[in-house]
Amino acid sequence: MSRIGKKPVPVPAGVKVSIGKGSLTIEGPKGKLDLKVPHQVSTVWSEGSREVEVSLTDGYTPDDKAANALWGTTRAHIRNMIDGVTKGFERRMEVVGVGWTAAVTGNSLKMTLGFANPIIMPVPAGLTVKVDKQIVSVSGPDKQLVGQFASAMRSKRKPEPYNGKGVKYVEEVIVRKQGKQFGA
Repeated sequence: MSRIGKKPVPVPAGVKVSIGKGSLTIEGPKGKLDLKVPHQVSTVWSEGSREVEVSLTDGYTPDDKAANALWGTTRAHIRNMIDGVTKGFERRMEVVGVGWTAAVTGNSLKMTLGFANPIIMPVPAGLTVKVDKQIVSVSGPDKQLVGQFASAMRSKRKPEPYNGKGVKYVEEVIVRKQGKQFGA
């Protein structure tokens, strides 16, 4: 039995929940998110207690590992969606390198990372990207989309261990290497 899946998800005031056939929509002050619910899992919205309950559909038991995993995962996705439409998610990235910059131009992020041409990344709908000197802040209601865009930014020029240059998460610690010794 899924320890996470069996807990109901509390829904704060100001958040609307609507459940359709195989889908769930959550709308709040920061935006609107949709989730396609797997057929092994069913969701029930209780207006009185303001909770979303997630359970296995008929025909699936907690002994079924795949259904059990989807049960807990669906509950975690719903919890993240509620957090996203109320508080939002944010990832902060740092561009480290002499002359390396990042700037928002229109609906895209332009990064100069030491290559011959600048790297231009279109910002997905629903995300907000702000640049303050070397710090790039990616925020939005969808946790998966925020993390995916931040990861795509990092993949353009991963931090290297000798000089520490690259695009990294602000909280990330880069273990530095010494490099070669000459003359000794």
